[in-house]
Amino acid sequence: RFGRPATEIITERLPVTIELALMALLFATIFGITLGVISAYWRNSPIDLLTMIGANIGVSIPVFVLGLLLAYTFAVVLKDTPFALPPSGRLTPGMAIPSIPEVWGLENYTGIGRGFLEFLSRMYVVCGILTLNFELTRDALKHLILPMVALGTIPLAIIARMTRSAMLEVMSLDYMRTARAKGLSERKVVFRHAMRNALLPIVTIIGLQLGGLLSGAILTETIFGLTGVGKTLYDAINSRDYVVVQAFTLVIAVVFVMANLIVDVSYAVLDPRIRLS
Repeated sequence: RFGRPATEIITERLPVTIELALMALLFATIFGITLGVISAYWRNSPIDLLTMIGANIGVSIPVFVLGLLLAYTFAVVLKDTPFALPPSGRLTPGMAIPSIPEVWGLENYTGIGRGFLEFLSRMYVVCGILTLNFELTRDALKHLILPMVALGTIPLAIIARMTRSAMLEVMSLDYMRTARAKGLSERKVVFRHAMRNALLPIVTIIGLQLGGLLSGAILTETIFGLTGVGKTLYDAINSRDYVVVQAFTLVIAVVFVMANLIVDVSYAVLDPRIRLS
């Protein structure tokens, strides 16, 4: 349909999805683990109840419903207020997009690294940071907030529930009572002992969520007008562009396998018992 090699289309569209997925995963991980730890520490309290109700609601709302609600709320209801957010696009029209090789004085460099730098240039948040163009970074982040929240809410709820479950299991073990009996502060007991030993199932679920983020990006990119892997794959399926569908399916599969490989390797780093065995 495009009359171009599928690899060119991938290098153009993949940075959009990677940037969105990583931001959504970062959002889900930070808030999910925080809420899970708070809920486990104050288990069976009103805080725990409210957190788990919020997590169940987050899991239950489809991406396309949440995305439309967010766009309507922050682009229509809150229009012309300090809380207004752009409902579509990646940058404000007219915003200049620098090229990392040119800013770094590598415009004549033709090695393999140039292709990687050009790839990073299409990830506007990363590009703004590497080129010290903080206006570009701020504008790109502002446009990413709504799709990031829409895409990351379901993983956030799942991570919060898994964190709570893992923390409750660990906090009931004997060595937790021993740590308290030694006179350690609650902060050290929770984070140095309980959190470290509960990380394995949490890291596992975080790695598995990456596949959900890539699949959910199809709906999110369509709603928020982002031309990434999801939107391109959706258009390719509708137009029966099989070569593009096969190429993007292969890339998504490789990313998912690599993410799970990193999770498996991280077990040895997080738990010395696995490393020693």
